Amino acid sequence: MTEPAAGFDATDHRHMAEALRLAERGLWTAHPNPRVGCVIARGDEVVGRGWHERAGQPHAEVHALAEAGERARGATAYVTLEPCSHHGRTPPCADALIGAGVARVVAALVDPFPDVAGRGLDRLAGAGVRVAGGLMEAQARALNAGFLSRIERGRPYVRLKLAGSLDGRSTGPDGASKWITGDAARRDGHRWRARADAILTGIGTVIADDPGMNVRLDGIESTFLPPKPVVVLDPRGRLPADARLFTTGNPVWQVGPGDEGNGRADCERLEVATDPAGRADLADLLRVLGGRGINELHVEAGPTLSGALLAAGLVDELLVYQAPTMVGGGSPAAALPGVEKLVDRLHLVRIDTRSVGDDLRIRLRPADAGRKSG
Repeated sequence: MTEPAAGFDATDHRHMAEALRLAERGLWTAHPNPRVGCVIARGDEVVGRGWHERAGQPHAEVHALAEAGERARGATAYVTLEPCSHHGRTPPCADALIGAGVARVVAALVDPFPDVAGRGLDRLAGAGVRVAGGLMEAQARALNAGFLSRIERGRPYVRLKLAGSLDGRSTGPDGASKWITGDAARRDGHRWRARADAILTGIGTVIADDPGMNVRLDGIESTFLPPKPVVVLDPRGRLPADARLFTTGNPVWQVGPGDEGNGRADCERLEVATDPAGRADLADLLRVLGGRGINELHVEAGPTLSGALLAAGLVDELLVYQAPTMVGGGSPAAALPGVEKLVDRLHLVRIDTRSVGDDLRIRLRPADAGRKSG
């Protein structure tokens, strides 16, 4: 039988909180799969723990069952996402839990993936396992915002990073942008890059700054992270063949004219719809990226592309680093088409604010996030 959501006690909450902490260990590596953690417990005692690290490797439940061994029989399994019920790269986790004799399964979130979508819990219940769902669902959804966005909306969760001065400038009057923010803010930005599946930028940024757009953090080898495509919006085909993007080992996807990117074997062209002026349809680009398994898209771009995404209602979250400086001139962090009067301004809701070194990091979401995103 399925337990009501209100039927959870303090022990249930404690074990699910640990399962969510375990799931976070796959934050940088699990994609395109969801980040999942599992705790197997007998009352207050935890007998098995596991999390999903990489696609194609065992799921969280399998690791937890292996650690629990015979002690899984009669125990409760706490899983941050409904156990799978289909054969993918690995066998169904629902069957593994049934075979181990688990008496109860608590899932934070029902998996919206069409091959699961409640079937895992149904299979468990049909085998006599008590099942319950909805415990700490909000936290589980936040952890897998990208996966849920791709499955439910057909496009990635878009996180736009902006950095600027107190007066909103991303460059100085001389056009220089290195560095407005300090070392701590840049390291923090790389951690957000690390959790994304792909990075989007514009050709103007590539030409002006020649960035690598890879993750550079002490103690993190490039082989630890899955390949992270860099998507370059390049409507006139100006991507240089010797751009530093090509030296990092990450794929480069060019959104622009021509059938073979810029002639490099490691530069792939993406087909997306365009408007009469030849500009890429950004909503269609997100649909294409969703079809390629991109869960979270991290955007580091100039004011034009940043503003276009915001104006189109395609940004789910803003990551704003504000330096304690004033520049006076230079470029804005985002140029918003259609905002000609104060009443047209974009309204944002603050998620959190914290100091990062000498700078301030503000996470926000548009007040109408999702209204225009389709």
